Amino acid sequence: MYKILKAEKLADKIYLMDVEAPRVARHCQPGQFVIVKMDDKGERIPLTICDYDREAGTITIVFQEVGASTVKMADLKAGDSFRDFTGPLGCASELVEEDIEDLKKKKILFVAGGVGAAPVYPQVKWLHEHGVAADVIVGAKTKDMLILEDAMEAVSGNYYPCTDDGSYGHAGMVTTMVEELVNNGNKYDVCIAIGPMIMMKFVCLLTKKLEIPTVVSMNPIMVDGTGMCGACRLIVGDEVKFACVDGPEFDGHLVDFDNAMKRQQLYKTEEGRAMLKLQEGDTHHGGCGNCGGDK
Repeated sequence: MYKILKAEKLADKIYLMDVEAPRVARHCQPGQFVIVKMDDKGERIPLTICDYDREAGTITIVFQEVGASTVKMADLKAGDSFRDFTGPLGCASELVEEDIEDLKKKKILFVAGGVGAAPVYPQVKWLHEHGVAADVIVGAKTKDMLILEDAMEAVSGNYYPCTDDGSYGHAGMVTTMVEELVNNGNKYDVCIAIGPMIMMKFVCLLTKKLEIPTVVSMNPIMVDGTGMCGACRLIVGDEVKFACVDGPEFDGHLVDFDNAMKRQQLYKTEEGRAMLKLQEGDTHHGGCGNCGGDK
C-alpha cells in the first residue's frame, strides 16, 4: 500500500497528492510517469510525475476529474492509500541527458496548458537546480484555473501566465504569448509544450513557422501505460509509436495530431476500438515490438 501524505484541491476538479513511494522517488526523472490503482478492482490511471523528494521518498501527482475513477480518487484524503503505485515508467525528458554546460547556452521555452503545468514543473525545477533558466508560459481559461503558480514562478527564468478570458496575465491563448515574446526579440533554441492535444497542435504549427524545434508530451492519450492496449498509438513522421513505451515526449513537428485526436475519440467506444483494430492490424497494439503486446 502507498500512503497518501497530503491531499489538496488546487482548482475546480484539479487535485494534488503527495504519496509515499520511496522506490519510485529514488529512480524517477522529470518527464516520467506512474500508474496508480485505488484498489484491486480499480482502473489503472497513468499520471505524469509532478515532483519528487528522494530523501523523503515521496512523489507528487496532480490529476483532474475526467471520469468515474478520478472522481473517486478526488475523495481520498491524507492517511488513505493507493493499492498500486507503479513506476517510474516512460522515458525521461531528453533535457536530463544533455550536457549541462550546453544547456546553459540554450534559450528554452516551456508552454503549458491547464493541468499540463504539472509535468512541466519538474523539468523547469530540474533545470533551475542545475543553473539553467527557462521561460515558462502557462495558460488556463481563467485565473482560478491556473495551478502551481508560486512554485513555477520560483524556478522559472521568466513566468508568463495567460488566461483565455483576460482576467489575469496575458489576455489570450498561449500561442499569442509565444508570438509576442518572439516579436519582442526572444530567440528560442527549443520549446517544450505540454497540455491539451489541441493546444499542442497549434503551438507546433506556430513554432514550425517560427523554426523553433518543439517537443510535446503525449501523456493525454495514455490509458494502460504499458503498450498493451493500443490507446496511445500515434504516427510520428513515418513511424508508429506508443506514447507510454516510446515516449511520452516526441518531436512535435512530426506528430500527426489529427490522427491522434481522431483515435482518441474512437477509442472511447467499443465499436470504435473494433474499427481501429480492423484498420491498424498488427500495429494496433504491440506494434512497437518492445512491450510484448504482439505476442
